[in-house]
Amino acid sequence: MKIQRLFVLSLVAALLFLNLPAFGVSKEIVQLQTQVQALQDQVARMQQSFDQGMGVMKNLIEQNTDTMNKLAGTMTQLQQVLQKQNADAGTRNDQLAGQIQTLNDSLDELKARLARVTKQLEDMQASQQNLQAQQQQQPQAPPPDVLYNNAVRDYNAGNMDLAKQEFNEYVKAYPNTDLAGNALFYVAEMEYRAGNYQAAAQDYDKVLQQFPSGNKAASAQLKKGYSLIELGDKQGGVRELSQLIQRFPRSPEATQARERLRRLGVAPSRTRRNPPAE
Repeated sequence: MKIQRLFVLSLVAALLFLNLPAFGVSKEIVQLQTQVQALQDQVARMQQSFDQGMGVMKNLIEQNTDTMNKLAGTMTQLQQVLQKQNADAGTRNDQLAGQIQTLNDSLDELKARLARVTKQLEDMQASQQNLQAQQQQQPQAPPPDVLYNNAVRDYNAGNMDLAKQEFNEYVKAYPNTDLAGNALFYVAEMEYRAGNYQAAAQDYDKVLQQFPSGNKAASAQLKKGYSLIELGDKQGGVRELSQLIQRFPRSPEATQARERLRRLGVAPSRTRRNPPAE
């Protein structure tokens, strides 16, 4: 605006210069020229200052623009980095969640296995305790010689019930000893004396089956034959007595078997030559 006003003033001065009379031209012209020149110089300086100011402003604007562009680029890069980090973090979080779930499943399975093992251990412990309790409740059998001698003493004393209990206890506690066959034989003898021929025949047969070479084998076969005859099984009784004579021809039991067969009217079978000594 100032530049325009100075330009107008210059035009006005020029017009006045043209309209002035001739006699006053020199002095006033000089003054006007001086003023115009001063105005022109001032306009030039102002134009220069304006140009300089505009250049500075343009430079600042360009610098600010570059700075803003750089900031915008940096913000874009930061945003991309953040987005990538968020995506990677999301993937890692998903992986971590999957691993945690797998661990939880494994932990649940281990808990179930531990519960089963614990139950098995508790059952085994309970069974062991029950077994120990049963063992404690059951009285321990006396030594074999003591138990057998007590049974024989009671048998000879006529205490049949007690002797039978002791012989059965001996067979149960010591089934593989040599005297187990004797104990079975005495149990059969008590059955025979009591008239329980069926039970007696079965017990005599146990002696023959379990202890065929025992020292009571001949007596057991003789009394088995007697028991069968008492039961009315004459054929079975004769068969047992005949086998006894063949197995133990020189034994006292063989002599008794021959006598019983004679009374039954049965001829004893012929014995083998040179039978083995019993």
